[in-house]
Amino acid sequence: MSKKTMEVVKNLDINRYMGRWYEIASFPSSFQPRNGVNTRAIYTLNEDGTVHVLNETFTDGKSGSIEGTAYKADTKSDEAKLKVKFYVPPFLPIIPVVGDYWVLYIDDDYQYALIGQPSRKYLWILCRQTHMDDEIYNQLVQKAKDEGYDVSKLHKTPQSDPPPEGEDTPKDKGIWWIKSIFGK
Repeated sequence: MSKKTMEVVKNLDINRYMGRWYEIASFPSSFQPRNGVNTRAIYTLNEDGTVHVLNETFTDGKSGSIEGTAYKADTKSDEAKLKVKFYVPPFLPIIPVVGDYWVLYIDDDYQYALIGQPSRKYLWILCRQTHMDDEIYNQLVQKAKDEGYDVSKLHKTPQSDPPPEGEDTPKDKGIWWIKSIFGK
């Protein structure tokens, strides 16, 4: 049985999409720490129209991060199908890794979003706040299910309130990426 074509947001207002997003839930993946908490992304529009991506998570009280660039997969399309490029390992960026970042749903106020990609191996539920109303969460889970995702794989990401901030947080740039390869 073939999977239906995914519906993707059209005419995404990239300026409104910029800023901080908290990961409410995601499919576990080899490129994120298994015990990461307070995971978030910060998107900043570059002068050339690309997006600077800073993904950050906390493991054992230390902040780990990776930076990359997002850009439209097809500049002529009105669909929110982006590509995201990271260089690995983060502490010695030499190997480019490119992935799909499709905005499957975003609310009218740009407060929560459902992100996926065509293979349906990865899924994220994002929110501008550290916590999401259960009703909204369940609606997004249903949308993912309707798009052919196995939502039983979703794992809620612990978020503290308020989230950790500041320069006094110990940094672990790049090390989390190596640990995640080995299942830590």
